[in-house]
Amino acid sequence: MKLLVINAGSSSLKYQLYDMTDESVLAKGLVERIGMDSSILTHKPTGKEDVTEVSEILEHTTAIRKVLEKLTDKEHGVLASVDEIQAVGHRVVHGGEAFKGSALVTPEVKAEIRRLFDLAPLHNPPAIMGINASEANMPGVPNVVAFDTAFHQTMDEKVYLYPIPRVLYKKHRIRRYGAHGTSHQYVSRVAAEYLNRPIEDLKIITCHIGNGASLTAVKGGVSVDTSMGLTPLEGLMMGTRSGDLDPTVVTFVMNKEELSIGEVNSMLNKHSGLLAISGSSSDMRDITDGWEAGKPNETLAFEMYEYRLRKYIGAYAAAMNGVDVIVFTAGVGENSAIVREKTCENLSYLGVELDKELNKIRSGEPRRISTPNSKVEVLVIPTNEELMIARDTLHLVQESK
Repeated sequence: MKLLVINAGSSSLKYQLYDMTDESVLAKGLVERIGMDSSILTHKPTGKEDVTEVSEILEHTTAIRKVLEKLTDKEHGVLASVDEIQAVGHRVVHGGEAFKGSALVTPEVKAEIRRLFDLAPLHNPPAIMGINASEANMPGVPNVVAFDTAFHQTMDEKVYLYPIPRVLYKKHRIRRYGAHGTSHQYVSRVAAEYLNRPIEDLKIITCHIGNGASLTAVKGGVSVDTSMGLTPLEGLMMGTRSGDLDPTVVTFVMNKEELSIGEVNSMLNKHSGLLAISGSSSDMRDITDGWEAGKPNETLAFEMYEYRLRKYIGAYAAAMNGVDVIVFTAGVGENSAIVREKTCENLSYLGVELDKELNKIRSGEPRRISTPNSKVEVLVIPTNEELMIARDTLHLVQESK
């Protein structure tokens, strides 16, 4: 079965085409600057030359039509016909409490995604646009949605509730939902497979750290706690997001600086984190370069980032009464040896012992970076959310027949 996986943003659309007989990627690409007359489509067919096309793409329906044209192009395509695509999987950030797993798209499912627009205003609306565009271009082809929040629906009430008036949960469902669930689920499963141990027997802390970042405590294969909350703002210090802070900071700053709700929301999501402390960049590569050069602002940003990351690892070890495996994944987790090294240096009380030479090796494969004597396995595992979505899509489509 050939499946198309789509991750739609407000002005972008990422895609991967899979042949699920062997889970191989036939092609992948990105449409950028949707809504403009100079939109860019970058198409990367496996075994053929990449192609880039600039054209007017004003909305997502046209974007997907352009993608399908490239997938079936005589020179750059990998399909004889669009009819070869038997299902489409979509990434959706917020599924609220309604979805504990991926789901076949129905009018009711789309209505629920729309109902959650307030909780993910930057992500859920584009997801609906992607679904509608798929249905318009490929009528009759089943669509499946995979939710970033679904994996975390196993959290206990004592973990996901906030200590605020209960009526706010009952009326507005204000609670911890988490994010990056597809990634946390994928790498925790791969970790168990790599170690050849039953996931049911493992306590795993998965560190998905990129420009957005979250940690999850995975016990027995299920999420028992995660660092992002009602929205992706809570938790770790990130590229441009503040992460945890005293809630009174919001009202205090609004009063002193005469900021609106929108302005303070923008400050916390787009102008905080590494960018705010360094004053120069939200990119960990730039921060690391500045730290190595002894620049004070970049050094402070690096140290704050590492400290908060390590503090959460310690908290989740306490939450699970121990830890067997720590997994680093996503952009920073997979590529920054120095972040991994400095974090693990101060986890010796848990029995973590890092092999610094193994840690320096760059590889696109799962690998161990702890020593044979380490009481905790430390792994680097490249995440693959698209493959996870493709697997769920295949399962649900086959199940529905």
